[in-house]
Amino acid sequence: MFDSISIPTILVSYVALLFSLSVHEASHATAAYWLEDDTAARLGRMSLNPLVHMDPLGTFLFPLLGITTGFPFIGWAKPVPVDPRNLSRRFTQRGGMALVAAAGPASNLVLGAFFLGVLLLLVKLAGVPRSYDYSLFVAAFSKVESLQVMGQRLGLDLSLGLTLALALCGHLVLINVGLALFNLLPMGPLDGAGILRGLLPWRWLPKFDRVQPWMGGILIVLALTGVLGFVIGPVFGVVLSGIELVAHLVLGV
Repeated sequence: MFDSISIPTILVSYVALLFSLSVHEASHATAAYWLEDDTAARLGRMSLNPLVHMDPLGTFLFPLLGITTGFPFIGWAKPVPVDPRNLSRRFTQRGGMALVAAAGPASNLVLGAFFLGVLLLLVKLAGVPRSYDYSLFVAAFSKVESLQVMGQRLGLDLSLGLTLALALCGHLVLINVGLALFNLLPMGPLDGAGILRGLLPWRWLPKFDRVQPWMGGILIVLALTGVLGFVIGPVFGVVLSGIELVAHLVLGV
């Protein structure tokens, strides 16, 4: 099991995860602040410092288990506190909470798109033959060692800095897409539940609120049994197909 562990890839993945989670939680806090609730801001959560967002289980234990067991690299951070009573009256209280909830996944989608652009730019500036551009792009989503081996096989002189930069951007794209899709599931305590609650008719809310306390346990069961991957996998595949299409258009291969 441990033979397949790649220390450089672990470090790259963990840095990408910490940064992505920090942006996610800071976006919740910033959205709440813009809607006139400064609860999270006063607690220092409107920050990109990962230390203020770290959760012992979500940002340490679970990612570590994922690395050593081969399960998907998952994680989460401490929820950002929001006082709905303070939110701007420009929206309903439910609408305001839905906007705060949506800010997290939205930030991950924006980050994923941004680092996809950076990755494509790095590939274009790498100075490799054009016919190798797409191969280099695809390799950026794998292990750091795989990227180095691919470069050697193709006769490419990839510096360590460029290799790490390509791998970091590739993992930032994958992790942010994964975090966005995962958090959009309409199951408490995920952001999708908060978004859906802001859209449901009033008469449906009592039933919705009654089942939400059970959703955390159900989510864990779905993850451990592989059902969660079965649900998210096809959507993730569609997104990856879109990323491949963009790469082909930009790289011209």
